[in-house]
Amino acid sequence: MFTSGLSVEERPAAGSFRRRSLCVAAAALAGAALLSACGNEGKEAPAPGASPGAAPASDSATIKVGVLHSLSGTMSISEVAVKDATILAIEEINKAGGVLGKQLTPVIEDGASDWPTFNEKARKLVQQDGVAVVFGGWTSASRKAMLPSFEELNGLLFYPVQYEGLEQSPNIFYTGAEPSQQIVPAVDYLLEKGKKRIYLLGSDYVFPRTANKIIKAQLAAKGGELAGEEYLPLGGTEVSTIISKIGAAKPDAIFNTLNGDSNVAFFKQFKDAGYTADKVPVLSVSVAEEEVRGIGADNIAGHLVSWNYYQTTDTPENKKFVEAYKAKYGAARVTDDPIEAGYFGVYLWKMAVEKAKSTEVAKVKEAVNAGGIEYAAPEGLVRLDGKNQHTWKTVRIGKVRQDGLIDEVWSTGKPIQPDPYLTAYPWAKELAAK
Repeated sequence: MFTSGLSVEERPAAGSFRRRSLCVAAAALAGAALLSACGNEGKEAPAPGASPGAAPASDSATIKVGVLHSLSGTMSISEVAVKDATILAIEEINKAGGVLGKQLTPVIEDGASDWPTFNEKARKLVQQDGVAVVFGGWTSASRKAMLPSFEELNGLLFYPVQYEGLEQSPNIFYTGAEPSQQIVPAVDYLLEKGKKRIYLLGSDYVFPRTANKIIKAQLAAKGGELAGEEYLPLGGTEVSTIISKIGAAKPDAIFNTLNGDSNVAFFKQFKDAGYTADKVPVLSVSVAEEEVRGIGADNIAGHLVSWNYYQTTDTPENKKFVEAYKAKYGAARVTDDPIEAGYFGVYLWKMAVEKAKSTEVAKVKEAVNAGGIEYAAPEGLVRLDGKNQHTWKTVRIGKVRQDGLIDEVWSTGKPIQPDPYLTAYPWAKELAAK
């Protein structure tokens, strides 16, 4: 059963915040566009009336789909596993008869933890490979780098990772959480536990900085206190100075938005400095079971995370998913939230295509807008919202165990309607207007 809680204002698909936010990636896009143009030399021009540079998404027997993740670089610690889950879903769908009676053919590309490369590869997948959809991206920097190209080329992206919200693109479906489904409940949880002085630690790019603007507004409205705020370059591992600053600030808790290999360095050195979860708990929103493997469970056990799914989530669908994932990739592998969102995103796209009886982007969107695209995912029932193309999701706070898995310690108990512009929160009014 779904509940709306508070009303959500419908935003224009190409809102003013999104237009301004694209400037963040403008410099990167310029170089990527040149690379894409050079890569298209000698290619046949598109037929009149066709989408710019778009090739057919299928032949008589197959439908090509893109899979675009960082298979190298600092973000590969997280993204390789999401790619694996996407391939698992594709193989399952093919085994069950495919989509519209056709087999799916994945075209896999490496974003290499580099935002211009993500844009270059996205353009290649849509223009040259003619994929019907792309499943991929992790960081908001990668998503924002790709967004203008998907809109220009009328491609379709299913983005599987929680993010900072304040965005809505007509060419993106968001299967990860937006702030009202992860960040805001996590801050409320800390405050309710008496953790009033919060230290903000993040990687230096779009998601952490925007998330922390939201958190600071929430703290001011809820009687919390900002104990400090620090950023590391993405992939940076020099954390000793930051740990010293945390010690001087004496926070009640740390809200962590570090991504990639930085988490490995931070949690190891944080523990080595004598800090434990019972003294200064760290609540992370970009660390899940896959990252815990890289960090080492001994270094992070007892600390908190906020997601919508854990490998321990108790549903029949999750039991089947975990068994299938481990059977394909090894018993030592783990599932986690972005892995699961990458997996069920393929199924949601399949359902929309079959309802539309077409892979054409406009018809797929029309099918979603008509309602009824919902799926019994491993995390529970999820549904695509036709108004904002985000996903209804259940919020879960978890605690890391000694064996590296995560136990749920709090939950909303039912899926929450997506509110990417935080219209239900008076304290976020100025943020949503920017």
